[in-house]
Amino acid sequence: MNDKIKVLIAEDDPFIGMITKECFETRGFEVRLCEDGNAAFKSYIDFKPNICIFDVMMPLKDGFTLAEEIRATDKTTPILFLTAKSLKEDVIRGFKIGADDYVKKPFSVEELIARVEAILRRFGQPDLEEPLETIFQLGTLSFDCDFKILKSPTLEVKLTDKESDILAELCRNQNQITDRSALLMKVWGDDSFFNSRSLDVYITKLRKYLKNDENIELVTVRGKGFKLWAGGKKAFDN
Repeated sequence: MNDKIKVLIAEDDPFIGMITKECFETRGFEVRLCEDGNAAFKSYIDFKPNICIFDVMMPLKDGFTLAEEIRATDKTTPILFLTAKSLKEDVIRGFKIGADDYVKKPFSVEELIARVEAILRRFGQPDLEEPLETIFQLGTLSFDCDFKILKSPTLEVKLTDKESDILAELCRNQNQITDRSALLMKVWGDDSFFNSRSLDVYITKLRKYLKNDENIELVTVRGKGFKLWAGGKKAFDN
């Protein structure tokens, strides 16, 4: 597409800001990065972002104050807060101001991008990414995401929608760790405890299907997510 989704990031930590900016840009977003609230408000006016990501603790003007100023005239542009604060009162304040989501530091950039994409879908923004791969070869198994069919030389399994969506994400990150929260946001649009437990059930089902090829391994990486290994580097080698 010609028009990129514009993301305004206000983050006073230069390292976190640049890493986050670069990761969004590799996904096709147009990003404006500011290191304080005053600069961010000026950028909001002339940049006209599709979504804002604000650190709460910033010099000159904090993220809450910045969001309040924007919400005084703009009730619709999505705002997501980044913060090291974990007090329930701060989270509630953020949502009362008009935040659409709240991510606590330290955070996974993959999870942050997944949350932004979920918010944009709710607001009807178009997808940025190129058409995703839908047919995968896993050893002796083949998987067609569109038709939700997993085939082995001797068996054909019709997957459910969720099983297919989860397996497709694992295949796209084959031999790499798929972040649990990012996977939940991608498939469910929510990383709640209930959905997390449901994800574990689906992972168990997928393991049973993948046993048709003994060289395929789907492992849980504690505290991170999952790794689908289908040749090459061993799944347990990080």
